[in-house]
Amino acid sequence: MIKGRRGSAKFSRVISRRSLLRGATGLAVAGPLSLAAARPAAAASGETVPETLSVARGVVPAGVAVRPSLPLTHLSVAGADSVRLRTTAGWQPWRPVSGCPCGPDAPQAPARTLVPAAGALDYEVRGSAVSVTELNTVDGPARAVADPAMPLPIDVPPQFRPTYLSRAAWGADESYRNNPDGTLDTPPAFYPVQTLTVHHSGEDHPEPDPIAHIRGIYYNQAVVQDWGDIGYQLVIDEDGRVYEGTYSDPDPIPVFGPAPSAAGLPMMVNGSHVGGFNAGNVGICVLGNYMLAPPTNAAVRSLTQVLALLAAATRLDPLGTTNYVNPVSRAKATIATIAGHQDWHRANPAAGATLCPGDHLYALLPTIRSDVDALMRQLPPVQIR
Repeated sequence: MIKGRRGSAKFSRVISRRSLLRGATGLAVAGPLSLAAARPAAAASGETVPETLSVARGVVPAGVAVRPSLPLTHLSVAGADSVRLRTTAGWQPWRPVSGCPCGPDAPQAPARTLVPAAGALDYEVRGSAVSVTELNTVDGPARAVADPAMPLPIDVPPQFRPTYLSRAAWGADESYRNNPDGTLDTPPAFYPVQTLTVHHSGEDHPEPDPIAHIRGIYYNQAVVQDWGDIGYQLVIDEDGRVYEGTYSDPDPIPVFGPAPSAAGLPMMVNGSHVGGFNAGNVGICVLGNYMLAPPTNAAVRSLTQVLALLAAATRLDPLGTTNYVNPVSRAKATIATIAGHQDWHRANPAAGATLCPGDHLYALLPTIRSDVDALMRQLPPVQIR
């Protein structure tokens, strides 16, 4: 049975969506830079976004060609060592399953990796008890009007404002954050910011449609794995476009919640990107596999800008080290304030071993930290609201 919402029977009925703020009046600010800015009205073109279609196949046999139940854009797999696809050009090489092993703080089932599979006529897996959900993020019924892309909604000079897509702009279906009864699966929780963590998404070739791919990541994490939302607070594509990740609140500002901390600093919405070490830790994912090649200059430029603005708003030292303490579980780690995902395992093995964000991007982190520090020196104080 093809489903457009939750991937199992208990989630098969239509769920009401929580609507987003659609348009506001711009705010002129003098003095310190403000992150208060208006989301524009919906696109005048009336552009729509498709609902994600899914079929949960359950366990599929290894070493046997499987005919998909719908035209594929992605496979969500658990337990696979590798996957290969048959296209009109024949069987393609085996791909190792190597996505970023992110997750929430609570113990979870084994992580599921999202494998791009556009154009696949059949697929085959290697592994033990491999579970598969088939996804299509482009051909489902149109379900909403999309907001347009815009400069990052932060009141800074134009050179520091990469192109930004809100959740509405990239087509996040807010019903995927709900339980069948309409209540939120994982209500947003907010904590003071302690660290910033860089990830890569891990797919082994450039994605021709990054927006459709982000919708795939969202569905895989929010629905198939039942985390209640996409795990990263921000995502950056190879062209340097920045995407809103984890839902925070109805205002147009990504990452941050509606109220400051006791210290008067903005608090971040909790995500699911370093299992056991999420609260107080902002996750930024760069699309791509940086075990294979370096990131683009555009992606690195936007990553540097985003890190500088986040660090400036929360008064973090980009060259510093943080004695991180999870405010919920009290799990601890001494770690670079701007870290790569793999640093968390070195700081505390409970975080789980990973090569994320890939050797090539990880090697750039010292330079990125220095560039963030230099960029912060060019900015006046950044404050929220």
